[in-house]
Amino acid sequence: MGATADGGRRPPSRRIIGIETEYGITCASTTGGAAPLDADHAARELFAPVIAAHRSSNVFTRGGARLYLDVGSHPEFATAECDRLADLLAQDRAGEFTMADLAAQANARLESAGAPGRIHLLKNNLDAEGSGFGCHENYLVHRRGDFWNDARALIPHLVTRQILVGAGHVLPADPVTGAPARYAFSQRADQMHDAVSSATTRTRPLINTRDEPHADAELYRRMHVIVGDSNIAQGSTLLKAGAMDLLLDYLESGGDLADLELAEPMRAIRDTCHDLSGKALLERKDGRGITALDLQGEHLARVRAHADAELDLSPLQSAVLDLWERGLEALRAQDPGAVATELDWAAKHQLLTRYAERAGTGLDDPRVTRLALAYHDVSPEDGLRARLEAAGMLRRYVDDDACRAAMSAPPATTRAALRGAAIGLAQDLRADLAADWVNLRLDAGSGGQEVPAIALRDPFATRDERVDTLMSSLNAMRHRPADDLRADAREASL
Repeated sequence: MGATADGGRRPPSRRIIGIETEYGITCASTTGGAAPLDADHAARELFAPVIAAHRSSNVFTRGGARLYLDVGSHPEFATAECDRLADLLAQDRAGEFTMADLAAQANARLESAGAPGRIHLLKNNLDAEGSGFGCHENYLVHRRGDFWNDARALIPHLVTRQILVGAGHVLPADPVTGAPARYAFSQRADQMHDAVSSATTRTRPLINTRDEPHADAELYRRMHVIVGDSNIAQGSTLLKAGAMDLLLDYLESGGDLADLELAEPMRAIRDTCHDLSGKALLERKDGRGITALDLQGEHLARVRAHADAELDLSPLQSAVLDLWERGLEALRAQDPGAVATELDWAAKHQLLTRYAERAGTGLDDPRVTRLALAYHDVSPEDGLRARLEAAGMLRRYVDDDACRAAMSAPPATTRAALRGAAIGLAQDLRADLAADWVNLRLDAGSGGQEVPAIALRDPFATRDERVDTLMSSLNAMRHRPADDLRADAREASL
């Protein structure tokens, strides 16, 4: 697709984007003793009100999002389908608020019971033992024969984007070489094992190619990006998702990135992570070398030329290109402070190094470690994010009021609006409505009229007569005597 027939520009292709975030969980002693709960029991305590309300630890919310306990007792929040960057930022932050609220409730229960522990939820990617957990991105793409080529073409970007959108990480001191603890771009880079694969846990690929579109499979595929740090700064999330969206538009419009293919992506991702200059020399498949900084610059140049020639960008999409450029300029000048209010790796680097310098200690000092954990703690009392934003040290692109509203108000321009409205009404009426990304099904025992299961295969649809019928059936429950509803429920259980 190019510019419009009259020579005007077009908006970038409309695309569904979503982010899945696994949260780290720990229960710290409040008396200095052993932790009163392990991660598994802490997660169960966290989700106790969810299970009590829904009889499940896997639920969809009024805001269209999914809240659940993932494998390994990791609380997870998957945003609703978003086709606007502002909605994506609001939904992602709504996940933080949801987790923080659950933690506050759990801690109140622990305190009331006299348990000497406090649950902390961390939006990061490594626990104290070095086990990893993820932040996955999803991008809807049209089903076409070039999917595999597009996936492979994006590998160099995914390898090197950490110099912009990594969350920052302190590498421990090396006891063999004696090298001190040092700062790196990403928590996630050293955890990846393959470039493209259909597996997620055995090999941890950069892109997972399992074909689960959560939409009409004849029309769409879902590009599932596994390699990404969990971000606190909204600027990092904006750049991470916005750059991928624009790169996909570039490729779908006939753009070519084949000359940037890397010879050894897994070696390159580690070399890039450990070199804060951004000048780690990476080998291309044709044998030529290129630095991570220059490789990102080449991606930006091609996307910017494409946008200048064809696209009518929204203000936030323009902000993506601006932040992309400024992030690279900060690295060229070796001045991370220039973007320390917008990009996580730079913000955390400034925070930790300044503290270590004032304290006259190294980055492996336990106090520095606690400060790094506080950066990722989603609690407004224990975490730093809210205070940094209030002090102007982290920039907000979407304000907290809009983000808190997203907890119960789904994006208005995607399928999430239908799901969220149905779930909200069902919860108000205490009706059993089963939901997943595509399907809605009203349990006949809920007392409403019998409604066939609904498959919402168009992720862009915001109106559907079948959902209207389902909502009418639910609303009819308001006017039925309670005895009739109980009788219906008994009959359905027989």
